[in-house]
Amino acid sequence: MGMIDKIAWIRLEDGRILSSRSHGKDVYFLPGGKREPGETDVETLVREIEEELSVAIAADSARHLGTFRAQAYGHPAGTIVRMTCYTADYHGELRPSNEVAEIVWLTHADRHRVSPVDQVIFDHLHDAGSLG
Repeated sequence: MGMIDKIAWIRLEDGRILSSRSHGKDVYFLPGGKREPGETDVETLVREIEEELSVAIAADSARHLGTFRAQAYGHPAGTIVRMTCYTADYHGELRPSNEVAEIVWLTHADRHRVSPVDQVIFDHLHDAGSLG
């Protein structure tokens, strides 16, 4: 059994959550990704979000929201993804770049359109009253 360690940005506005879809994929994911050697969680968050969404995360505003686990999408059974999630403010205009084909704002009703670990996060945020 393998473990994939990822960092994700939780951006909620008006009861919706920011999600992205990579080129060639039909499932949406929370923005973020895997850390580079030696990076902290926040350094990973800043780098990944700039690469994917062309905005600058305000590192000093980053707050840990939770860490969630589920079967990794597109990987063999038993491969688990651990998603460490942060909220943070940002500067700039959100727009897809690099591997990101599309960004969308989703609600809990869209949970069937996201990866398994994102479904767990959607449920958590919905239960907390943050996600419509």
